[in-house]
Amino acid sequence: MNSQQYHSATWQHGEVRLKCVERWQETHDVTSFRFQGEHSVKFHFKPGQFITLLLNINGNVVARSYTISSSPSRPYSIVVTVKRIEAGVASNYLIDHLQPGHSVTASGPDGVFNLVDIEAKKYLFLSAGSGITPMYSMSRWLTDTQIGSDIAFLHSAKTSKDLIFNQALQQLSQRHEHFSLSYWLEEGEISDVNSYQGRLSLDSLASAASDYKERTIFVCGPAPYMRAVKVMLEQAGFDMSRYHQESFGDAPVVSSQQSAASAQFMLQIDGVKTPLFAEQSVLEGIEAEGLPIIAACRSGVCGACKCKVIKGETVSSSSMTLSPAEIEQGYILACSTRLKSDVTLSLNE
Repeated sequence: MNSQQYHSATWQHGEVRLKCVERWQETHDVTSFRFQGEHSVKFHFKPGQFITLLLNINGNVVARSYTISSSPSRPYSIVVTVKRIEAGVASNYLIDHLQPGHSVTASGPDGVFNLVDIEAKKYLFLSAGSGITPMYSMSRWLTDTQIGSDIAFLHSAKTSKDLIFNQALQQLSQRHEHFSLSYWLEEGEISDVNSYQGRLSLDSLASAASDYKERTIFVCGPAPYMRAVKVMLEQAGFDMSRYHQESFGDAPVVSSQQSAASAQFMLQIDGVKTPLFAEQSVLEGIEAEGLPIIAACRSGVCGACKCKVIKGETVSSSSMTLSPAEIEQGYILACSTRLKSDVTLSLNE
């Protein structure tokens, strides 16, 4: 540790300016970025949490949330790992443009999907695709700080070329007696690791982690993967009080057949009226009119899109970051709320 790090300020929450100091390829379409504070910062976060990057892209501020893939046991830098997505505004911008020496603004850390707020004795990490990032942070933290932690790490990918953190995970498996690693590949196979062909099933899960019912399960990945895993475990009689999941939503897609003429309700914001279907989120209405709002996780976990209902009825699938007092006052998370009537909304309360 150098003298500058010894006197570093501790960042626990809020906005911070980050400087990219390193980038490298994880796979053909996944890149990791290492950041340090523009001014010397010691980062304090819980393994599994995410930050929100506020990016200036073509004159517009775009907010996107990314899990911190590094461990808080190594606090003088943080790493985020980004997968290129077809037509992905933020992910493609970062991969194509962000270079060492460039700076970005970040806020956070946020997220209740972490190893501090969720206690466990034995861990089962189930991930697919880029959902591996919180599991990797959790694994590094456990093996750095709680020697002997019992971890079963089960990851699904399309091919061996799509395995993120593969070399580092194999090293963890080789060095730590109670860290077991298994892969599920839709195509091909991989040597030197316990691997299965096809998709995760109850039989293959039990083969890789026969004591899975005794473990606390953490799940992250694409929505179809998580739905399938949840149903599988429920049907197997798993104690779902020890099941925890997290995922970030994609940008909303509105069908061209959903015309304004057939919309059910009207959303009004500062005199601007937008028709919405009952199935559409409030966020979709706000973004359709180009109104200013930050929508980072798009799944009701970061709280960035908080706004206030002045009049009308809504229904929400998440109020995770809202206090009871805020809910009573009419605050909602736009990404997780739909209309039940015509609604008047304020973005500035």
